[in-house]
Amino acid sequence: MSLQAPEFFAELCLPFHDSTVVGNTYFAAPVPGAPLRLRIDFTRTIHADTYGGLRLAVVHPDRGEIDAVALSFLDHGTFHRRDEATNTRPNTKQHGTFDKYHRPGRPPWEGAVTTGLRDAIEQYTAVWFPGAWTASAPSRAAARTAQTASVAPVTRSGARAR
Repeated sequence: MSLQAPEFFAELCLPFHDSTVVGNTYFAAPVPGAPLRLRIDFTRTIHADTYGGLRLAVVHPDRGEIDAVALSFLDHGTFHRRDEATNTRPNTKQHGTFDKYHRPGRPPWEGAVTTGLRDAIEQYTAVWFPGAWTASAPSRAAARTAQTASVAPVTRSGARAR
């Protein structure tokens, strides 16, 4: 069954006009005329046909892959709401992941909230592709609200740090 990758990447609302999805991989040239390219793949888990995040890679046409980072769905809250609603327990195959099997007419990543992933992709690409998130991109800044969060003080555990 298909991962419906074009729909997933469309859900991310990435602003790169020169982009395409081939199979389950997203390719983009975020800065026109620059040699660096962006490649985004789904990361596999230890379970067959199960995906736990995205892998972003910066690729140069002559030098190959220059840098890469893995963004887990769990770390970015992609399936937090879905897992809470379905009472999916941590440390199970389904927690914070999706697989290629799904209900007819629904994407396999149904219930994904992609805001955290999109923000992480924006931060990563801002380093490698300055100015790529142009004014023509859909602005979410107006929807953001500043919140003050209290931070718990850092305490040392009994374990030794090396």
